[in-house]
Amino acid sequence: MATNRTFTMIKPDAVEKNYIGGILDKINAAGFRIVAMKYTKLSKEEAGEFYAVHSERPFYGELVDYMSNGPIVAAILEKENAVADFRTLIGATNPAEAAEGTIRKLYAESISANAVHGSDSDENAAIEGNFFFSSLERF
Repeated sequence: MATNRTFTMIKPDAVEKNYIGGILDKINAAGFRIVAMKYTKLSKEEAGEFYAVHSERPFYGELVDYMSNGPIVAAILEKENAVADFRTLIGATNPAEAAEGTIRKLYAESISANAVHGSDSDENAAIEGNFFFSSLERF
């Protein structure tokens, strides 16, 4: 059963290029409500913990370095069918394959610097949201 919440991060490359406003506009225009949001920076340890599921993959070290090299914007979003609808809104991981008008088609520069993270399941959305936000930070 689908939940109504998902998690996203605007990644360091998109923050550095001042794409926060444009990305948030796309999120709002798609009917998502922001339940929680913060501007923060992950330490290498925090990035490693967040991406621990990928720890055996060859790109893990690069991913941890990339995600800890600058600030990010973390957010919990709410909408009916949130996870699937947000995955559609952000587009394919490879921006060259992303559909026109998607966040990654508009703002990503490569597979690794792909502007945004979006949860891939309801379970991961809850885990990822809990990583960044306490119950007191959700509205």
